[in-house]
Amino acid sequence: MESKIESIIEKLDSRISLAHIGGGEDRIKKQHAKKKLTARERVEYLLDEESFEEMGILVTHRCTDFGMENELFFGDGVVTGYGTIHGRLVYIFAQDFTVFGGSLSETHAEKICKIMDQAIKVGAPVIGLNDSGGARIQEGVRSLGGYADIFYRNVQASGVVPQLSAIMGPCAGGAVYSPAMTDFTIMVEDTSYMFVTGPNVVKTVTNEDVTSEELGGASTHSTKSGVTHLTASNDVQCLEDIKTLLSYLPQNNRETTKKTPYEIGNEIRLKLEDIIPDNANKPYDMHEVISGIIDEESFFEIHKDYAENIIVGFARLAGRSIGIVANQPMNLAGCLDVKSSVKAARFTRFCDCFNIPLLVLVDVPGFLPGTDQEWNGIITNGSKLLYALSEATVPRITVITRKAYGGAYDVMNSKHIGADMNFAWPTAEIAVMGAKGAAEIIFKNEIKAASNPEEKWKEREAEYAYKFADPYRAARRGFIDEVIYPKNTRRKLIKAFQMLEGKEVALPIRKHGNIPL
Repeated sequence: MESKIESIIEKLDSRISLAHIGGGEDRIKKQHAKKKLTARERVEYLLDEESFEEMGILVTHRCTDFGMENELFFGDGVVTGYGTIHGRLVYIFAQDFTVFGGSLSETHAEKICKIMDQAIKVGAPVIGLNDSGGARIQEGVRSLGGYADIFYRNVQASGVVPQLSAIMGPCAGGAVYSPAMTDFTIMVEDTSYMFVTGPNVVKTVTNEDVTSEELGGASTHSTKSGVTHLTASNDVQCLEDIKTLLSYLPQNNRETTKKTPYEIGNEIRLKLEDIIPDNANKPYDMHEVISGIIDEESFFEIHKDYAENIIVGFARLAGRSIGIVANQPMNLAGCLDVKSSVKAARFTRFCDCFNIPLLVLVDVPGFLPGTDQEWNGIITNGSKLLYALSEATVPRITVITRKAYGGAYDVMNSKHIGADMNFAWPTAEIAVMGAKGAAEIIFKNEIKAASNPEEKWKEREAEYAYKFADPYRAARRGFIDEVIYPKNTRRKLIKAFQMLEGKEVALPIRKHGNIPL
């Protein structure tokens, strides 16, 4: 005869077993048929083996409308809890598409809010694995209120603990705003999409025929909108990218990223000597400069396919995590424009939030001219990067490799906006504008009156270039701390960042600044 204790244990085992199969075996098979892992499989893959501790496994929804009282699933469509990644504590939620399409209910939201509140108290990253059809319409405003509760936590956690979002299925309507307020978003190609209004609504309102993939797929958001920072080919790659990204980040805003073991040796990199072309108008790939400076194969690029005229990403320098912002001469000659300014500003602010030192590599001929840029707010958007760098209190070092012209020189972490160390290669050109344009303006009348205007223009251009197209005037004024040989760049940066490790900045007392949004 079964004892009372055995009966109680069996009751618990039954509920846990039901929770583990989510919406049932048939729905799990459908998830796998779409080449998607289930919520629990994702959590198990991402976290260290046997480290996951689940919270709220027996939660069920409270809705009694439309026959919902007869459809109860333990966990209510989201797996929540905590565990470790490479030994580091993280909090996690994974929406379960097999239960009501992963739709968000009042209790579903409460589970997510609970782990976010805990993460803020403890000081550990929050990882959200999103796979949801949106608000649970049977619950009406209670579901909408649940979204708002999550949004509020996103804001409270911002700048306190890192927040990472993976879009591993649908994410539509109000659901998109939570990932948008987190620090980094990763989308899975072909199986995920994000949009505020779907293709059917777009067709009705604007008469545009568009697919879910075209409207809000991974490719769209990684190249056109910049909504997603990274894309992955499948669920497994997405989870691996989360692990890699997390390795560059600290636990919270009170800590720094742990260094990886590194022994200082011969830090001279001769290949840096041959990167800058003799022709000042010829492009080169700034990735070559980055790879010649950082620890081997340590660069983890963010927003790789968006606003490609600027490069941002994480790397290691002598084992320490740093953030890199770099102009890319291969695209738009490295000019700053609306998209690149916003991209770099957001990355800069993240690094500053979480004590990650910044390296800025400069080759910028100015801001991109044109009506498109002016009408789309290059003034306001360009000033976002200026504001972000001026505001940053982490160690900030600049290396000017070639051009640093006009206002873009100021914006790209110049000494005047608080950079700690500013280096220049001998190939650096620091001036208001290029020699050709400057000569045309300064010597306009003289050139016009000359018997051979073209020859006179070239003569004056050469004169201006001789006087200004180098880093030495800036060095004499102290705007450049040192003109260095390219091969010595890595060694100089290692020493400079080590020197700046104890940097502290006293800021004016204020509630917060008013960045030009």
